[in-house]
Amino acid sequence: MKNLKLKAARAAKDMSQQELAELAGVSRQTINAIEKGDYNPTIKLCIAICRALDRTLDEIFWEE
Repeated sequence: MKNLKLKAARAAKDMSQQELAELAGVSRQTINAIEKGDYNPTIKLCIAICRALDRTLDEIFWEE
């Protein structure tokens, strides 16, 4: 399942996949795979992404 909330939050901060990847300590390909729904990140990575985007886990990763 695509993570459109992650993509939207990243775009709202005018941040590239590469910039988010560097802040989260992963590769750009990992961020791309998460956005496409091809990779299920660990909770540690989810937290790092949320901190980089100034969002909560619920805002980015909770499925409705």
